[in-house]
Amino acid sequence: MTNQPGMRAGRPSLNLRGAVDLGALASRPAASSGAGNSGAPGSPAGTPGAFVIDASDASFATEVIQLSQTVPVVLDFWAAWSDQGRQLSQVLESLVTELAGRVLLARVDVDANPQLVQAFQVQSIPSVFAVIKGQPVPLFQGAQPEAQVRAVFDELLRVAEANGVTGRLSAGETEGAEEAEPEEEPLPPLHQAAYDAIEKDDLDGAVTAYEQALRENPADDLAKVGLAQVQLMKRTNGVDLNEARQTAAQNPADPDAQIVVADLDVLGGHIEDAFARLIDTVRVTVGDDRDKVRAHLVELFEVVGKEDPRVGKARIALANALF
Repeated sequence: MTNQPGMRAGRPSLNLRGAVDLGALASRPAASSGAGNSGAPGSPAGTPGAFVIDASDASFATEVIQLSQTVPVVLDFWAAWSDQGRQLSQVLESLVTELAGRVLLARVDVDANPQLVQAFQVQSIPSVFAVIKGQPVPLFQGAQPEAQVRAVFDELLRVAEANGVTGRLSAGETEGAEEAEPEEEPLPPLHQAAYDAIEKDDLDGAVTAYEQALRENPADDLAKVGLAQVQLMKRTNGVDLNEARQTAAQNPADPDAQIVVADLDVLGGHIEDAFARLIDTVRVTVGDDRDKVRAHLVELFEVVGKEDPRVGKARIALANALF
């Protein structure tokens, strides 16, 4: 993980994009991590303001996802060793204070919250995302001038409004969210076994648990999605993103090269990009290669969720590409 200059210059254009690991974080039982305490020592700006919280692996579902139904939540991935991160955090907190409850800032210490770092595929510090209605929205990486960050906030509020997120928080609401005890619902034993295996980086063990759940109940949709997500994590584990993209660019009709990049895009929340890539590959392939890409795209539909509107659009595009 490195400090890098901004990667998204100019006026931003935001879209709601899902990330598979957010669903896992949302449904994962909260565990004590010791992170995410407001005003914890080493926080980028000390005691947080009225509309700033310290999010953690354990509190993400009960704080960030829950409050993102009311206001857009900006995630500031920072580290104590990053000067750029601390400077950007001050800019973010200043703008959030100006907005007086229309946006919540959630600070994430990358060294204390590896699950969130993995879920958002954070590659450099600082990195900034947003969450709207539980959906992640990549914003930018690297230090940015205040004017640029202000433009990002303006666009974020526009996207939030377009998705019906127009609330305003009071200081009391954010304090209540941090103090609230997470509501834990017990998972079915095999689902719990799968989550436990994932947390131990035992992806094979998670696959075994989900497969057993499906043998016992073939209609277990959560197990189907969980199995597809874990298999996606296995396929992308250790893959170099830049190398994969270069290989795919050089071999547009190579189904394996395109599938790897599509998997990485889904894992990073770039759902529409992944779907478009594989649909384009269907158009330029024939026979077994074409069927392989089609089958993989259908599997990614399971990962994203059949109720997601992007899946519906992609199914239509796939049908047009096939026929």
